Amino acid sequence: MEVIDVPGGVTAARGFLASGVKAGIKRHKKDLALIYSEYPAAVAGTFTSNRVKAAPLLVTMSRVARGVARAIIANSGNANACTGPEGYQDALLMARETARSMNLPEEQVLVASTGLIGERLPLDRILAALPEAVRGLSREGHADAAEAIMTTDTVPKEAAVVTEIAGRRVTLGGMAKGAGMIHPRMATMLAFLTTDAAVTPEALRVALRRAVDETFNMITVDGDTSTNDMVLLLANGQAQNPIITGEGPELAAFTAGLVAVCGKLARAIARDGEGATRLIEVEVRGAPTLEDARLVARAVAGSNLVKAAVHGGDANWGRIMCAAGYSGADFDPERVDIFLGCERVVFDGRGVPHDEERVRKALLAPTVHIVLDLKAGGEKATAWGCDLSADYVRINTHYRT
Repeated sequence: MEVIDVPGGVTAARGFLASGVKAGIKRHKKDLALIYSEYPAAVAGTFTSNRVKAAPLLVTMSRVARGVARAIIANSGNANACTGPEGYQDALLMARETARSMNLPEEQVLVASTGLIGERLPLDRILAALPEAVRGLSREGHADAAEAIMTTDTVPKEAAVVTEIAGRRVTLGGMAKGAGMIHPRMATMLAFLTTDAAVTPEALRVALRRAVDETFNMITVDGDTSTNDMVLLLANGQAQNPIITGEGPELAAFTAGLVAVCGKLARAIARDGEGATRLIEVEVRGAPTLEDARLVARAVAGSNLVKAAVHGGDANWGRIMCAAGYSGADFDPERVDIFLGCERVVFDGRGVPHDEERVRKALLAPTVHIVLDLKAGGEKATAWGCDLSADYVRINTHYRT
């Protein structure tokens, strides 16, 4: 069975409920999300590579290592980062009160925060809103939950798919937030993923790492990596497939579904970059190794000069070649071909005649396709970014105020 898109986001899989409510952290928007598995779930996570890690991330990292979780409580509007021992205690209390309200073991509640760095959580507001969040849990609550984790996002981000594993229909879904401070390893974001597949925590970690490397670690908006980034994946086994324990066709099928969900969310994040008007998709072909392909794709997608050229509809392919050159990848510059849209603008490292108007239209399209063929091997990779506009500066000039 192929991977098929379905509605439902983080509650598309059997046995998952969600809600999103207003706790008053932000003035007029939902800002507290709750995700709940009706059954114990295996859990895996990936976390920011930033040396500065927020309190909720530290709490969640330690709990994910246990391999079992039932709920995720997440707030937006305040990152609870750089808040010292008090902030860590706040994160613990946020999870503890959630566990108490839901009659769950405390260590099975994960906690996440996103927003302004350096201020204590308004914990009284969060705890006051918890009962409403618990009462509101439902299959239909995925949309409210996706809205509640937004910060500078302009749209909520959800995805879900179904596939078949060992003759059983398996569903994977998720939601994410991210618009600014986005860069690989990890991209600045939160993503919460759910599945009714039966997978051991060890196999879940393998699948998640592969999916994250192919998707979330291949997006960039502005080169900044935050303190709160995490991707969490819960698998509650309600599809009743034979449990996936390691390498084999079942893990490959599960990973393919996970890549599909993560890819949709990753592209949505890049498309919604702060101030962005276009999604940039950079495909690298013919690389000697997968890492070389990823290095070039990320460098081109992340180049501020390339992003600015795309915003202006300027076919300045020299900026693309330059970014590939400093990426650290192994290739011969005199063999590279570059395509903007369907037009080849570089052949064997040199510019060639092309239709300027067609190229300009390609650069002004909602999705801008850039292809580099290194002609040095058989590996390929794709990265996603966005154009760089004056609105990015405006948004981040006044983020705190």
